Amino acid sequence: MNCAFVTGAVINTGAAIVEKLAAEGRNVVFTGRDAAKVAAAEAGYRAKFPEVSILGYAIDSHTPEGVIDENSVLRMFEALDEKGIFIDALVLNAAHLGLNQTFLESPLSDFLAVLNTNVTWNYCLAREAAKRMIPRGGGSITFINSITAYRTVTERTAYITSKGGQLGLMRSLALDLGKYNIRVNAVLPGNIRTRRWLENPEFYASNPGCRTPLGDVAEGADIADAVWYFISAARNTTGAELVVDGGNNIQMFPN
Repeated sequence: MNCAFVTGAVINTGAAIVEKLAAEGRNVVFTGRDAAKVAAAEAGYRAKFPEVSILGYAIDSHTPEGVIDENSVLRMFEALDEKGIFIDALVLNAAHLGLNQTFLESPLSDFLAVLNTNVTWNYCLAREAAKRMIPRGGGSITFINSITAYRTVTERTAYITSKGGQLGLMRSLALDLGKYNIRVNAVLPGNIRTRRWLENPEFYASNPGCRTPLGDVAEGADIADAVWYFISAARNTTGAELVVDGGNNIQMFPN
């Protein structure tokens, strides 16, 4: 059975991506860190999209010691193999946001936790997916990146560094995997109206990043549409970046 695979898909943008794929008739495997939340999300997706197969996995990127849990990735893909599930589209949405970290005061372990989640963890997932795509003739890998890879904001050093590194990883994989017909691309959102947005209306009301040329910011569904393009329609596109930010990236200063 062919499936798309979406990481970090219990709420917000990840949930929107799952719903877009399911609405288009795709079977979906998704992940989250909390087993109870994954189970609840799985039940909700299945009730809403009974015509497709949706399976949730609870998995965390780090071991209790704080290092990347490569073995959990291997076990998960082996379990999918045993179920006869083939991942032909991987969407790397899960991210460590690196909030409340300061360059001068935060310990190195905080910085490494962000880089490990946003770069090293995705490397492991992409590698295992690609190994299975190659004998089946190819597939698609899509990173959910950020315009902060190019436009920095204050007190987000680890996150911004990780997003720049993630684009380097995307381009490298696009080059190395192209001969196997595996397309690797990235969606770069600006601000997204997530639950964090709704819980902090005063902050976002005065946030310059919300003053876009289109006069609005993205919904999760807008990011999901970009992902769907890369999966379904971008036959001859790899190593590409699709910005979804209401035009914010073109401004010298927000109006």
